[in-house]
Amino acid sequence: MADETAIHIGENSPEQVAYRLMHEIAAVERIAIHGGDLEPKWTRAGRAWILSAYQECLYAVKTPKRPAHLG
Repeated sequence: MADETAIHIGENSPEQVAYRLMHEIAAVERIAIHGGDLEPKWTRAGRAWILSAYQECLYAVKTPKRPAHLG
């Protein structure tokens, strides 16, 4: 068991930041991640959307790009 990779989702860890970012994106796109969050004109997130969005957010957090205008 010592070979298993541990994931620590602590405050301000890349995983936690990615998770919060995914929730922000979902709200902007009117996508309900939790069943109770479904509001009029919102769509329910499916498994594929959640996994894809979290993967994209985690990548963005771990590999930030410097804006071109900053050199």
